[in-house]
Amino acid sequence: MPQTILSVVLEVAHESGGRLSNLIEQLRLEEEAHRSGPNPDDEGYARLKAGVPSLHFMSLSVFQDGRYDPMFVIEANFDGPPGPFWAQMEATLGSHLRSMLRCCKRPMDEDGALYDAVTAPDSRYPIAHYFERRTLIPSVFHQGNRGLTRDRVLQEGELFKKTRVVLSPANPDTPNPYRGIKAHEIHAKLRKALLSQFPWLDQPAPKRISVWEGIADRLRLFAFLLAALFVLSIPGLLLLVFLRAYYPEYGLGSLLALLIAPLLAGIYIYKYRQARRCEAAPTRSGGLTLSSLSTKNKATSLANPITLAVTVIVYGALLIGALSFVIAAAMSIVYVVAESFIQAVQTFRGASDGFASAFGRALHSYTSLIPAMVQTFEQLWWPTVRAVFVGLYSAIVFSLPAIIVWLRWLERRDTHHDNPPVDARELRKMTQREDWIPQNHMGSIVVVKPGVLRMALFRAGHLGLGLLLRVIATDGYLGSMRTVHFAHWAFINNASRLMFFSNFDHSWDSYLDDFIEKAHGGLTLAWGSCIGFAPTRFLVLDGASHGRQFKAWARNSMAVSRFWFSAYKNYTVDQIERNARIADGLRKATLTPDEAHAWARDL
Repeated sequence: MPQTILSVVLEVAHESGGRLSNLIEQLRLEEEAHRSGPNPDDEGYARLKAGVPSLHFMSLSVFQDGRYDPMFVIEANFDGPPGPFWAQMEATLGSHLRSMLRCCKRPMDEDGALYDAVTAPDSRYPIAHYFERRTLIPSVFHQGNRGLTRDRVLQEGELFKKTRVVLSPANPDTPNPYRGIKAHEIHAKLRKALLSQFPWLDQPAPKRISVWEGIADRLRLFAFLLAALFVLSIPGLLLLVFLRAYYPEYGLGSLLALLIAPLLAGIYIYKYRQARRCEAAPTRSGGLTLSSLSTKNKATSLANPITLAVTVIVYGALLIGALSFVIAAAMSIVYVVAESFIQAVQTFRGASDGFASAFGRALHSYTSLIPAMVQTFEQLWWPTVRAVFVGLYSAIVFSLPAIIVWLRWLERRDTHHDNPPVDARELRKMTQREDWIPQNHMGSIVVVKPGVLRMALFRAGHLGLGLLLRVIATDGYLGSMRTVHFAHWAFINNASRLMFFSNFDHSWDSYLDDFIEKAHGGLTLAWGSCIGFAPTRFLVLDGASHGRQFKAWARNSMAVSRFWFSAYKNYTVDQIERNARIADGLRKATLTPDEAHAWARDL
């Protein structure tokens, strides 16, 4: 089942910020009192867990900022579409949410009338529709344990606990029947012992990511790349048209003239390639650089110049051929079909021998569509190839160098926090709520740097990064980082601010250290265009590599998680995947010796 990550961001009346925080704290205390059993050690939040059975994580936060009125943010991660989720939320926490909405500002857009209806005294108007209307779409998001529903996570967790009981007899003096036997025998014996208590083991595991979902993710990424190449090719194509119009005698020289741009850009980039004084960061793995794409075999490494050149030529030729074929074929089909349609209309209008005869002639004309399309395709093929080649050529030698120079010029004039301030009082409130269970939560809002290029690269970078994550992060993990359950970025306040939320494992420091060491390039791309961020180079270098500076900046942008719900508080991302592998093995009646050996390592 598809999973959804969403957030609702509402402006709070300045005088109501304290009241809203108190309402959230009261809801937290009330939900903690709803325990799953009579014992004090039983888990709380039983009402929310039962009332919203699709919910994985949810938080309610209030962000205070001296430059803005407070912001009320509802963040939720759940299974299925938003409609049923909001209906269940209203049935479970409707009165509390309505009271919180009354602390918020009336929106100035078309939702103002709906807000009035929802917040009127003694109103019973449904609030679910208002929340759906105010929902934000994430710019980048990651789903850990992707495709595992909440019910499945809990079921497989219970199965794992039961395997501990079965594999460890209560009496240690009794011989353990699972010792001294082969892995496939352990599998058969354990499956037989558990099947009566977990009858769903006889059913095949639901597919975590459907074939069509995977195809759609790849098509979206491919469409993004094509759109980016098209946009990058426009300036160069326009310049070529200008050169050919006013200086037609140059011919090929028009293309060669574009080499002046990368030459000048190369000189500028080489001169200012290094960080400014006291802004350099240590080089680590995990950045978006050629060296990070290297493999142990240097002959096949993309960091090898010869291999890189061959790869660019081969894939460039394939891209030009594929694009030319698609464009020429589409143009041929549209041209021939349109021409045949016009001829058919004219045939019907000028027919003098009856409708049947006119219809026959029109049908006969359509039987020749395919030969006409082939002939038109042959006429368009080489002009299309030349146009695509020129577009890609101009994107590489003109647009990209110009953008890099412009970006580097801006980066060298950026300001940043050398020592970001951290409010000691707020820090104590945050740390008091952290590290009680294996999971933690964080929320952050920062201000985005102004400028056309900044915003274009920032939005495009987020879109591309999000589409890339959908394609590569399909095994439950984010690369080598195994601590993220759900995380997302979203632009708020007319894209003037960037919001980030994450539900993760272990401490906040170790969580960010993991990203700083292994994915600082991605963090810099996602956050680098925000005010006060550590100094960056070329959009993805340095930045988050300034570990202490980045962590202080992130702390300064955070708010206290006043209400936070987790449906499985004691499960880490790694443990959930381990439970899933054990359950998948037990679902099979038999395993080969190799499969059983790999499966048994998770026991």
